[in-house]
Amino acid sequence: MIPMKRILLTLAMLGTASAQTTVEFWHSFGDAKRSGWIQARADEYNKTHSDVKIMPTYKGSYNDSLQATILAARQGKAPALVQIFEVGSQLALDSGAFQPVSSIKNVDFSDYIKPVINYYTIQGKVNSLPFNSSSPVLYFNQDLMKKAGLDPKTPPTTFSGLLKACAKIKAAGLEAKCAAVPVYGWLFEQWMAEQGAPLVNNGNGRDSRATASNLDSAAAKKIFQFFKNLQDGGYETYSGKLADTDGTNAIFSNQKAVFTINSTADLGNQMDSAKKAGFKLGVGVLPIPDGSKRNGVVIGGASLWISKGVSKPQAEAALDFALYMTSTKNMADWHKLTGYYPVRQSSINSLRSQGWFTQTPLQLVAFNQLLKTVPSSATAGGLNGAAIQTRTIIEEGLQKVLGGQSVDAAQAEAKTRVDAALSEYSANFK
Repeated sequence: MIPMKRILLTLAMLGTASAQTTVEFWHSFGDAKRSGWIQARADEYNKTHSDVKIMPTYKGSYNDSLQATILAARQGKAPALVQIFEVGSQLALDSGAFQPVSSIKNVDFSDYIKPVINYYTIQGKVNSLPFNSSSPVLYFNQDLMKKAGLDPKTPPTTFSGLLKACAKIKAAGLEAKCAAVPVYGWLFEQWMAEQGAPLVNNGNGRDSRATASNLDSAAAKKIFQFFKNLQDGGYETYSGKLADTDGTNAIFSNQKAVFTINSTADLGNQMDSAKKAGFKLGVGVLPIPDGSKRNGVVIGGASLWISKGVSKPQAEAALDFALYMTSTKNMADWHKLTGYYPVRQSSINSLRSQGWFTQTPLQLVAFNQLLKTVPSSATAGGLNGAAIQTRTIIEEGLQKVLGGQSVDAAQAEAKTRVDAALSEYSANFK
């Protein structure tokens, strides 16, 4: 006969197990460094919250993860917490699969860096919690700049400045091209914002649904013309693939280009590659179109969304873990590990007090660039539900310019195709 004491203990344990709230967390970091960091934070949280179990799972690329989440939501099997890239925000909203984090419980968002939280604040609601955030900067090979007679202390800050540097590099007869600039729609979006120009209409898609692009604007033309000038001068080199930042990184790391433009999140890898290749790395602000003041960058990366079709305890536990993962200390550590912005002002203050920016001054360029961003609908970033498709159309337009098509023709074709995609998407909501 089993003693009553043991029966009661067993029942108590079963009751505890059944009361445990499980939070599935789908993310898009497949590498050991970043996924390991996430798992470590989940393990820490689980140890101090016996009634909750956070279960991080890698679900493929940003797009793959978003599509898988929407499908799972339709089947009533949505994960509680999902990492979604910034360009998928409108699609995530329109899917109806998520709930604003600001509606789950009262959260003080004042510590989150304003240019970062602004992106995810749509029509007055904070829809998701910033996590891994980045923006583009100019990377340069200081040794090759010196060989070309350029001063690494004053890297180019404008399109014309970069083109002038390219002319000197070409004249110096280096065995390297001037610039490995990726054909990347994200950069196009940044350059529109830097000019204070919205990418799409209706308040950059933030006042109401975007129905047309501003690709026929003077601001857009400057960007198309910049790519033509790079090509005409024989200055540009890239892999031939769209949005291939890995390809341009490889060209730059192998010292086949003096400059490249890529995410601040890549700084750690760039530093490692430069050390391995034996050259001194430099970091500068993103060169911008001439004739406009520097308005600032649009935040890139991803944020943490909470599914609508989960229980209240799951939603609250998901938000609590998201807040833990983006705490002051954790975001400072995340930045040190990856190069992503730490998203909290208190994390920046902590890093400064630790002397982090004195030890790694290259990081300071990116921070200053972000913190000087002028809040506006342009720098908040354009929203549209077909953004994945429209970004590719823009990239194809830029590639056609590099292939010899005129700026006017490429710009007009991109405008027509993007507007058609926006119209087709918007028709679903009439």
